[in-house]
Amino acid sequence: MEFLLPAIANVFTPMPFLMMLLGTTIGIVVGAIPGLSGGMVIALTLPLTFFMESTHALILMVSMYVGSTSGGLISATLMRMPGTPAALMTILDGFPMAKRGQPGRALGFGIMASFAGGMVSWLFLALLSPPLAEIAVRFGPYEIFSMTLVALMLISAVSAGSMIKGLLSGFLGILVSMVGVDPSSGALRLTFGVPDLETGFRLLPVILGMLVMSQVIGDIVNINQPIERVQTSFRSMFMSMNDLRRQWTNILRSSLIGTWIGILPGIGGTTAAIASYTTARNFSKTPEKFGTGTEDGIVAAETANNAAVNGALVPLITLGIPGSVIDVLLLGALIIHNLTPGPLLFQDSPEVAYGIIAGALVANVFMFIFMILGTPIIARLMYVSRAYLIPPIIVFCVIGAFAQGNRLFDVWIMLAFGVLGFLMMKAKIPTGPFVIGYILAPIAETQLRSGLMVYDSSFLPLLTRPVSAAFLVIAVLTLFWPFLMKRRKAPTAPAHLEDE
Repeated sequence: MEFLLPAIANVFTPMPFLMMLLGTTIGIVVGAIPGLSGGMVIALTLPLTFFMESTHALILMVSMYVGSTSGGLISATLMRMPGTPAALMTILDGFPMAKRGQPGRALGFGIMASFAGGMVSWLFLALLSPPLAEIAVRFGPYEIFSMTLVALMLISAVSAGSMIKGLLSGFLGILVSMVGVDPSSGALRLTFGVPDLETGFRLLPVILGMLVMSQVIGDIVNINQPIERVQTSFRSMFMSMNDLRRQWTNILRSSLIGTWIGILPGIGGTTAAIASYTTARNFSKTPEKFGTGTEDGIVAAETANNAAVNGALVPLITLGIPGSVIDVLLLGALIIHNLTPGPLLFQDSPEVAYGIIAGALVANVFMFIFMILGTPIIARLMYVSRAYLIPPIIVFCVIGAFAQGNRLFDVWIMLAFGVLGFLMMKAKIPTGPFVIGYILAPIAETQLRSGLMVYDSSFLPLLTRPVSAAFLVIAVLTLFWPFLMKRRKAPTAPAHLEDE
């Protein structure tokens, strides 16, 4: 509390408050427009923060994170298109309820659930982060390496679709990160004699290409795709006390699920929403109503995906491990502003660490107010043709890629990774593991090399040091768990076939 209360007070000073208002508003609007996403707008904003104060820049991007996750429910409910991937499960019940003539009620439940999930998870963020950072600061290089390895395994293991495709994406990101100068020996590697590759692939061109340009290319290909719409009505936007009484168990359970899944590195709000929705359906007395427009489904999905936002910030600011793809961008922002991600952030720059925590709280409150008052206006923006949105997005991408190093080569790199990201999407290979592998691999390599130097080139301390060994066991279990579960769920042969 020594640093938290001053940090909350600081958010209400003119510049941080302006950044919070701007970030939350832009995040909600972008999250509500299909084809755009929080990761996209944060990636586009990252170059603009070069000359900003670190705390202001992080508050701006955290507010965008909070706003975009909540804004996704608008298009999911009214258009049957998730504005963000985290709103995927909201479609199942939000759109049927809206089509039934209750769009205001569907949005009202979603907004209240988003706010409740954000507030519950913020308590965990505020209470867990400082003590966890104090413990983590005592970790050596092998402990940090094994934690990073867990993150890499989790990212790939929970990827949508095939686990093999997730692993392939992650290893491809690791390979790309190795281009350039070896961090230990200083020798060049994988440059193939190209002078421009001696500095490696810069952060922004890769991120803009994989997360933004790939989506832009996809939108161009599907520019004429029809959108199913419903007429919006907001007469029943507010939940009654009776509604709250019926939903409080669902809200609390979904908040805990979302927060816990958010804390696990690399999983994100989409998985949290799926897990929470499935749990709510299993606990429901009327599971057959799920998918037909039930309030329980909307509340479970929206509570969990918003709780995962603050949950994902816990490993980011305490361990330096991103909890989701968007947290990778926040990790990149910390690095760009010459800050040390992880437990040292609380020691070296407490104003930034607690500024992130305070910004998440105030942004969540403002998100609730803005969503209630501004949803009627935002709903109209969803129907703006993507043909008007794509050109300015491309311009911002080119400017952002060029700005970091003032090299036209980086613009071509961004376009190349955009094509690669689009091809991966067409092949149903997730791009998230690629980006996170690209960010985490240098951290893992540096820590592993440091550990080898500290322990006289011995790998044995990886197994003999308790914390490191525990994380390695978790990494191995994470790698093989999907195979074990798939084997358990494999259908057995019918009895009459076995007899034959």
